[in-house]
Amino acid sequence: MAKSPLRTVGIQIAIISFVVLFQELLLIRWLGLQIRALAYFPNLILIASFLGLGIGCIAPSHRVIRHLWGPSLLGLVGVAALLSRTVITQESASEHLWLLYYDLPPSAPVIHGLRLPMLTMFALTALVFVPLGRVLAERLQAFRAGGRTLGGYLWDIGGSALGAAAFVAISFLGARPPVWFVILAVAGLVVYWRQSRTLAAAGSVAIVLLSAVHDRADVYSPYYALTTDRRPDSPAVAVLANGSLHQYAMPMRRGAPTGSSFVDLARDGYHVPYRMMGPAPKRVLVVGAGTGNDVAVALDEGAEHVDAVEIDSQILALGARAHPDRPYASPRVRRIVADARSYLQGTEETYDLIVFGTLDSMTRLSALSSIRLDNFVYTVESLQAARRRLAPGGGLALYFMVGQPYLLERLGAMVSESFGEAPIAVVEGRNVFNTILMAGPAFAHHDLARRQAMARKTQEEAGRRIESSRDDWPFFYLEQRGISGFYLSLMAGIALLAAASLFAVSGAFRASARSWTTVDWEMLLFGMAFLLLETRAVTALNLLWGATWFTNAVVLESIFVVIFLGTLLCARAALPFGVSFVGLVVSLVALYAIPLGAWLGTGLGAKGLASLVAAGLPIFFASMCFAQRFATREDAAAAFGWNLLGAVLGGLAEFLSMVIGLRYLVGVAALLYLAAAWIEVRRRSTAVVGVEAPSPSPS
Repeated sequence: MAKSPLRTVGIQIAIISFVVLFQELLLIRWLGLQIRALAYFPNLILIASFLGLGIGCIAPSHRVIRHLWGPSLLGLVGVAALLSRTVITQESASEHLWLLYYDLPPSAPVIHGLRLPMLTMFALTALVFVPLGRVLAERLQAFRAGGRTLGGYLWDIGGSALGAAAFVAISFLGARPPVWFVILAVAGLVVYWRQSRTLAAAGSVAIVLLSAVHDRADVYSPYYALTTDRRPDSPAVAVLANGSLHQYAMPMRRGAPTGSSFVDLARDGYHVPYRMMGPAPKRVLVVGAGTGNDVAVALDEGAEHVDAVEIDSQILALGARAHPDRPYASPRVRRIVADARSYLQGTEETYDLIVFGTLDSMTRLSALSSIRLDNFVYTVESLQAARRRLAPGGGLALYFMVGQPYLLERLGAMVSESFGEAPIAVVEGRNVFNTILMAGPAFAHHDLARRQAMARKTQEEAGRRIESSRDDWPFFYLEQRGISGFYLSLMAGIALLAAASLFAVSGAFRASARSWTTVDWEMLLFGMAFLLLETRAVTALNLLWGATWFTNAVVLESIFVVIFLGTLLCARAALPFGVSFVGLVVSLVALYAIPLGAWLGTGLGAKGLASLVAAGLPIFFASMCFAQRFATREDAAAAFGWNLLGAVLGGLAEFLSMVIGLRYLVGVAALLYLAAAWIEVRRRSTAVVGVEAPSPSPS
């Protein structure tokens, strides 16, 4: 095939891949806004996109599939819009899940059980990606027919990087969902202009209108859709994130009349640590400052300087506008937009009091991870970092809404381990929190010797009953290591849906049920291993640099760049597969052996080196190995499909981190890569034997 036609096909691949990544990130964000509980499971949408693309790649070409994109996307958006007005909760009514529906009336319909809605949205999401996978497969096969398999893959990576960058950019600019869908519709129409532009256009118009009707937020941050709710009978301003109650902005000045018993009770609780300290603190750090309650309390208690750290700039801005005390207008306050853990590790400042606000995030760290945004804040290492930032005589105050007894036990054990003393615990309902833990020299006059002895006993007893949350196992909200019955049933449902879909569309998959030789095991294993490796890289880099939207954006784009460079090198001057694989294994060993905690708080150069070890080299060599094996495939589309289906299994395997921790995910990925290499070695040895050992002649 001539070079110019291939360039045209390459541009088409880039546009398709742009749509795929943009649509993937859009659905992860938008579906979480509509179906509140889904915001805690973004990896379900990610896995669904891999499944849909994989099915599209291996499914036979059919005109029905070509016309499916617009109608399937409209169906997904329509069902999500219907469910957005429905309360979805677990069978055992969970207060936490009910809190997600603060903005719905008591008469709203209720679905008791998360599984069916989650699996329904999973199936509908996968369906949306099937037509894109089919079109992408045809273009990739055109490059294979032209003898340039890796050329098509390079176009795919480039388009994916642009799609991710575009969605990150509009999120940063605060664009609203109708704008997101307009961009997706325009790009989708470019893809389907010749094949099904009427259906795609009609579906797109309906989708944009639906998204506009269901756009109820005041402002969009990179993390949440934010809305304020002002009640005429209360001075408190409720802040809703994705329609769910997130926090209150309330007057905090002691003695000022509020006319609200709700506010009075909460305000009195906020001031408790200051009454229990020695000298009043002059320098205060508030992490998770939110709309400013903790900052207003510190100012009212006479603090001369307050550093307010909040990850979401829009929540800070909202607090500056809406908080009754206007704490952020004070010249004594410095606003810092940063991840709490990252700030604690990186700052050289010291404080008389460090306050952990109610840092309950309502979203995940990344679509590639089951870790919540606040998980690395509630670890032993984070509390130890806070202790190092205390001035002589300083103290820690941690506010929390404890919903289960084991959370209080875990928090107490973690503070005891970090400070060498059991915390002072004030456990009483204060409406917005029900627990305050205090520790450090500022509170030493409260029977320190007894609390130190209690800390040793607490650590021994808690160590047997409840495990502390640490950077390698940061699942603070899990009662113990393990995958719950809910997660297992959800994973089983996804696996069954995936298998049923593959049986329905793929003759090769049906044949593999009789003979495993028809499965492209090498591509499948590469997909599984890379998803786990990518997950570990994302969590590692977020821990190193801070779990902000900007870090996530840079990490995502960096991964694309590294994959692109590795593939480009392979296309131009490939290293022998053995050399690339040895480089991959060595980099995985280094990633496993070097604890990331050793690099936290270091300079930019050291962090850059740690990032190279944690993500750059493993992903570079992994992309080299994959590109070399992908280039040998006769059917590039089928190989790409099996690789994506492997990513589905890798996404499910990521839940293993709840059992084994994040570090051992590297070991699982290494085993999968070794299995893929063993398949290649066997293939080569079989090929050599077939050439060098002719069949015996008949006697």
